[in-house]
Amino acid sequence: MDALQMIYRLVNIGDAKSLACHPATTTHRQLDADELRLAGVSEDLVRISVGIENIEDIIADVAQALAGL
Repeated sequence: MDALQMIYRLVNIGDAKSLACHPATTTHRQLDADELRLAGVSEDLVRISVGIENIEDIIADVAQALAGL
């Protein structure tokens, strides 16, 4: 997530821009480890909400972030 350049790190659902968040430490932070597992939320899960930007720009941003792994 740190390598994303265009996609914002926010949990603002319903926005028009592309967003990324880490549910285990944001939207589901109140759950314990067993509850996270039951909810299907792993520690390495990243949620991406695609916005209205150019799709090629979104794909390029994700690709360059993954290339750094």
